[in-house]
Amino acid sequence: MKPRNRSTLLIKGATVMLPSGPAETDVACHEGRIVAIGESLSAETEIDARGLHLLPGVVDSQVHFREPGMTHKETLEAGTRGAVLGGVTSVFEMPNTQPLTLRQEDLQAKIAIAEQDAWCNYAFYIGGAAANAEQLPRLERLPGCCGVKVFMGSSFGDLLADSDNVLRSILRHGQRRVAIHAEDEARLRARRHIAEDAAHPRAHSLWRDEDSALLATRRIVSLANETGRPLHLLHISTAEEMAFLQHHKSRVSVEVLPQHLTLTAPQCYERLGTLAQMNPPIRDSRHQQALWKAVTNGIVDVIGSDHAPHTRDEKQRPYPDSPSGMTGTQTLLPLMLNHVNEGKLTLTRLVDLVCAGPARLFGMAGKGRISVGYDADLTLVDLKKRQAVDDRKLASPSGWSAFDGMMLQGWPSATIVGGRLVMAEEEVIGSPAGQAIQFL
Repeated sequence: MKPRNRSTLLIKGATVMLPSGPAETDVACHEGRIVAIGESLSAETEIDARGLHLLPGVVDSQVHFREPGMTHKETLEAGTRGAVLGGVTSVFEMPNTQPLTLRQEDLQAKIAIAEQDAWCNYAFYIGGAAANAEQLPRLERLPGCCGVKVFMGSSFGDLLADSDNVLRSILRHGQRRVAIHAEDEARLRARRHIAEDAAHPRAHSLWRDEDSALLATRRIVSLANETGRPLHLLHISTAEEMAFLQHHKSRVSVEVLPQHLTLTAPQCYERLGTLAQMNPPIRDSRHQQALWKAVTNGIVDVIGSDHAPHTRDEKQRPYPDSPSGMTGTQTLLPLMLNHVNEGKLTLTRLVDLVCAGPARLFGMAGKGRISVGYDADLTLVDLKKRQAVDDRKLASPSGWSAFDGMMLQGWPSATIVGGRLVMAEEEVIGSPAGQAIQFL
């Protein structure tokens, strides 16, 4: 072992977002861990970070990297490369690939790809379904698994779990927090004619209205109370849901997305067309204001990207046959840093939402804070840098962002994964060497 005063990487002079608050100090890393803070140190590699802020490694706890089965629009390599370019050091990947991630063999196949190709740390959701409900207590504890994901709507085949009996069975089998996409499938089917008649994505939030979201959210929270299972409700998008969920925080954690905090209907649909189409939909300013209030008052626990790319050709299909989803992991942090600069939230609050919050909720070992002994996953950001989002810089093979051309203030300068500098000044460095995330 090297002497205590010698390290592999030293970040000097940054404003460090410590658990006790921001402080201008040095952080030393060795053998993948933080070994010292604020001491007199030397290192093989030193980063002069004066004028910058050092955050715990950002966690994007909702991404769809499409591999296996749909690699024409995303891969684990490109998705994680985009993540580190955006300052993200860990990702949770979703099970709606081809094949679906429902069995141990499906999970292991993804891990095998990630072991070779992932630039950042990774974990994968197992899909919760009628077909595997009784196996979920074992599956959710497998190495590399971040938990169970349930689609109450907006899915198909074995991954769609829209009946109370199936949902109850999933919730009764296992203990870890279950991630939920809550839209009422029966209501969506009954109202699809609204979208078909309009034949324009401006109808997307009318078709998939607030009641479609609230009905499903009420159902799953009731079932969670019945079964005693903790929930993580993904991409909450309505004022009505937030008003309901504030009374259920003892069992339920809440995610919102930068898309819902940044874009508003109907303007986004008129400007972007189907590029603004996602599920649940972008809604009007009344709902966005309620989401920001929930961010401020603590109802919201996590911000994730819901990175879900499709090619431009796919998105140009006539609505509503056009697929829902957009890129997001590479722009997650810049969008939110811009909101910090706009005064909509503090940097300390953002750190809790994208670093400490996911680690705390999901029991990520060694992640989420800058403390001696924790993993050396770190994100260095420049709060003063102004730059426009540029489709040409996206890692995703889909090649587009709903935010292309938007001027943002606040960008990542460097990404450090396991003590290794993997991104500096918009360039990836070295080769993929992400690790499977461990959970307590």
